[in-house]
Amino acid sequence: MRAEHLQLVDEIRQSISLLRRHLDWDNALARLDDLNHYAEDPNFWNDAEKAQTQMRERQQLEDSVEAVRRLETGLSDTIELIELAEEEDDAGVLADAEETLRELHADAMKRQVGTLLSGEADANDTYVEIHAGAGGTESQDWAEMLLRMYSRWANAHGYKVEEIGYNAGDEAGIRSATLVIKGPNAYGWLKTESGVHRLVRISPYDSSARRHTSFASVWIFPVVDDSIQIDINESDVRVDTYRSSGAGGQHVNTTDSAVRLTHVPTGIVVACQNERSQHKNRATAWAMLRSRLYEAELQKREEKAMADAASKTEIGWGHQIRSYVLQPYQLVKDLRTGVESTNPQAVLDGDLDTFMEASLAHRVNAEAEEKAAANA
Repeated sequence: MRAEHLQLVDEIRQSISLLRRHLDWDNALARLDDLNHYAEDPNFWNDAEKAQTQMRERQQLEDSVEAVRRLETGLSDTIELIELAEEEDDAGVLADAEETLRELHADAMKRQVGTLLSGEADANDTYVEIHAGAGGTESQDWAEMLLRMYSRWANAHGYKVEEIGYNAGDEAGIRSATLVIKGPNAYGWLKTESGVHRLVRISPYDSSARRHTSFASVWIFPVVDDSIQIDINESDVRVDTYRSSGAGGQHVNTTDSAVRLTHVPTGIVVACQNERSQHKNRATAWAMLRSRLYEAELQKREEKAMADAASKTEIGWGHQIRSYVLQPYQLVKDLRTGVESTNPQAVLDGDLDTFMEASLAHRVNAEAEEKAAANA
């Protein structure tokens, strides 16, 4: 087989392996057998609500299992056809087999991404919160570069971007900012971007043109809807109001319309200032607080499921997830997955999909390995 065929075959096999791990294959087959057995029970529909839930689960499992089996069978048949066509030097059959292989590859990649975006809140809209690190104007400019990067990524994918918090820097850039990114799977795509981002460059703010290293933190948490109940004791929350800063027109700074909420038991702080009305800012801030508490609960569940509790360190200020080097060479490197790009400008313009897909796959693989270890 040609090198290009071998590469496609290898990538399809890797996707099939990932799909099997994600399904927890043996347990999925056993569960499907159980559900089929339940459905044959004459009393199955006595509890209609339970029966409907189990039927939905059975259909989802059947679809997932059959999809993997179709990929496996299709790949095996196509490999045989390609080898036969090459052996007999049949260009027509070979062309058809190559097209089938490409179609299988596209299907495998699509299903692989689907497994990466199957978390509890992955389908939700998301908040993106950015904070400059120590370092004054240089770090504040870096934070604004990240704000622009995520806005451009969202716009390129057809998502709606709203700025709900903006704290301007001393001379340039931002001290902090908060976006809401709205669209299908917004949180699922962005959730692994939480962490510390490091920039190395010749600072335009240094008259001696020295190289500087700057840091900024990114926090991603899902927007929760009314179907998710988050109970908050109002006595646990400190409410502060203050004058807004940054973009928004002359009226935005004239009253104490901005609202900051501090959840005392957890130390979680959220703020909103994009509206002139304190009432609207307060409502948005409470929605953000509910989302932050929900995200914290998701993190607790993940830590409990993973023995090394890696997710906790991934969102800590001290944990760098990606390095962006502009001088003396050009390189963006994800420190978790090893994925690199030698085109930092494209990345800073929002070309993030390769990094996101790799980090999502890394998380799914880690979860699968942890499950396997627990069941061993």
